[in-house]
This record gives sequence, structure tokens and C-alpha cells, in this order.
Amino acid sequence: MTMRELHRRDYRPEARGILDGVRILDLSRLFAGNVLTQMLGDFGAEVIKVEPPEGDTLRAWKTEGVETHWKIYARNKKSLCLSLRDPRAVDVIRALVPSCRMLVESFRPGVLEAMGLSPEVLHALNPGLTIIRISGWGQDGPYAQRPGFGTVIEGFSGFAAMNGFSDREPVLPPMYLADGVAGLTGASAAMIALREVEVNGGLGQVIDLPLLDPLFAILSPQAANYRLTGKGKPRTGSRSTNSAPRNAYRCSDGLYVGLSGSIQKMAERLFRAIGRPDLVDDPRFRTNADRLRHVDELDAIIGAFIAERTQDENVAYFEAAEVTIGPINDAPKLVADPHVVARELIADYPDPDMELIPMHAVVPRLHDRPGSIRTPAPTLGQHNRELLGQIGIAGEAFDELVAAGVVRGRSAR
Repeated sequence: MTMRELHRRDYRPEARGILDGVRILDLSRLFAGNVLTQMLGDFGAEVIKVEPPEGDTLRAWKTEGVETHWKIYARNKKSLCLSLRDPRAVDVIRALVPSCRMLVESFRPGVLEAMGLSPEVLHALNPGLTIIRISGWGQDGPYAQRPGFGTVIEGFSGFAAMNGFSDREPVLPPMYLADGVAGLTGASAAMIALREVEVNGGLGQVIDLPLLDPLFAILSPQAANYRLTGKGKPRTGSRSTNSAPRNAYRCSDGLYVGLSGSIQKMAERLFRAIGRPDLVDDPRFRTNADRLRHVDELDAIIGAFIAERTQDENVAYFEAAEVTIGPINDAPKLVADPHVVARELIADYPDPDMELIPMHAVVPRLHDRPGSIRTPAPTLGQHNRELLGQIGIAGEAFDELVAAGVVRGRSAR
């Protein structure tokens, strides 16, 4: 199966989602903010992406000259291109704030205040405005003014130190993990804050959303484990320090499978499936604690069995035995997988550069009011005239801002 055999879908500009009527002013850059607002936009929110003259930094992440990241994470958004160094552009932001439910920003702490857009100023314009402030380290604390890219946070948080193999250097994730976790956390935080305003009648919240806190939260047990043992979590490759067996095993065709026997019944089922029921009562492997102590021997036994079969053969064999196993896929295998295609985890949408671009489905899947992909990612400044017209800047007034370089972008005019 090829990429051309994915389901083809078209944009649905007429669709209305649960968040229809929620307007979001997104001043953020790069990944975390774009993930946050893409998720809300998928469910109907009107996302106004405020871009600088050079465009959101995410546009620069290109493959073969194509803005693939932007096309995917800026879907369902409108582009307003402003030079925010000009006070007249800041006036435009102030004029838009009363019509918005949320504002998202990712400037270094203090920059929003220096622009004259402090939370106090914004709440004076709109008391119900939820303000999401993305940063590396948080709005306060000793490191607040440090640069805060995800790479630095993934190292600082303890993630890299526990990732990789014991005889090698710590391994940073090969993708934007800290930003992604923060973006998803921010979307849920935004909805909590929105409920406070819309249901409880409260004031708009200021959400302090550093990249560090959400990533550290999912690693948090490591602190308790350290207190108990006096040791940090070692790097164990694909093994787990909590249960065994759990590893990536090489198949006869050079591909890999991921296998986990993290509960007692599953480990016993695995032993029987590989023709070794004797291992169930073997004192080396009788309990999870025993298996962790003898994990090298255990992996050798399992690995030898798996090494005799191809990836497809292993998956079929162990699935028939109801053992938890799965292929370790790369992109070519993933997009050709029948489950991925059937559930449309990825579908093809029209694109001017690629003809068809594969995009992930709306997540999560709601039964009665699902989200939708209504519009493709905008060109730079595509919605300038529309959005400024809504606040009374039209005709000569609009043209003057364009001539002065306040309003920018290929679609400025």
C-alpha cells in the first residue's frame, strides 16, 4: 500500500464544532502553542494566528522545501500578519481582545508587559479572557529569563538522563516531546479555565504553562523512587525497570517487535507461547521481581525465539496466543498499515505543493460532535483584510497600515 491509497478527504468549511464561537488570539511561536490551538481549532474554535513579518517560526521547518509542520499544525486557523514592534500593531491586538475568549503567547516572561499587553491590561479590556502564557521555565523563579527551547527542557527534566543505553550518552528525543506535552496540557488547561468563566461565572484565568512542568509531571515518580533508593533511574534501553519482560526484539528479517509481559498472567502466557511452560515455576522468573533480577537471561530466551521468525510471523504468532506484541514501525510501514488506513489515523487532503498531504485525524474522537478539518493552513497574512475589517480598519485606514509596514504578508493587500 502506498501513500496514494490513503482515504482522500476534503476540507469542510461548513462544519461547526463544540467550540464554535470561541475566538482565540494566538501570538505564540513554534510548536507548543500551535499544538494547543490546533487541537481547539479542530473542535470549532476560531483561531487567529498572529504572525510576524517573517511568518511563524514553524513555517521554517521544511522538508524538500515544503512547510509540512505548518500545513498540519496550522490547519483550521486564520493568519494575521503584524509587525508587533510598531505600537499601531499592538493597538490592533487590543482592539481584537474584547471579541476573544483566549489569548495564547510564548514570549519570554516580561515581554508581553513591555508591549503594553500585561494580563492586567488585557483583563481590563476583557475580564473573561483566558491568558495562556507558554515559556520554557515559567513566569517566575531563578531560571525564568533563560532561553527555554524543548531540547534544554528535555535534558533538564531528567528525561534524557534515563533515555538510552547504560554504556552510551543520554539520548534526547528525536522530536518535540516537551513542546508536544505542554501543548496538549495547555489545551486541557484552557478548557478548565473556560469552564470557570462560562459555567461558574468567574474571571479569566492566567495560565502559567512552562515546557518544564508538564514534562516533569509525567516523570514525577522518579523523585519518590530516588528518595527510597538513593539512586537515579538507570538507562536501560528499551527495557523497563518496573516490569519484565519488556523490550524491543530483533526478528529474522532485521525488523523489530515490541513485547511486554508487564502483568503476571501475560508473562505466563508468553512462556507457554514460546514452548517454555517450565519458566512459569522457574525460580528465576516466577515473579516480576525475579524476572527483573534475571532480565538478561530472560531476554536471551525470548530473543532467541523471536529471532527465528520475521516481524509479520512473530506478530501473527503471538497475537494468536494473545500475547501483547506489536511491530516497531517506521513511517512507510505505518501509513500502509490496515488499521491506520481503516480508522483514518491519517488521510489525504488537497494541497497546492504536494497535491495531497497526509494529515492526522482529529484527536480525541467524539461520538456525537466530532471535530473536523475545515480549512487548510493559511498563507501568511491571508486573513488580514477580513480580521481588521471586523474592528473598523478598512479602506484607506487598512491601506495606510500596509504602506507603513504595520500589516504585512503576501496577502496583506
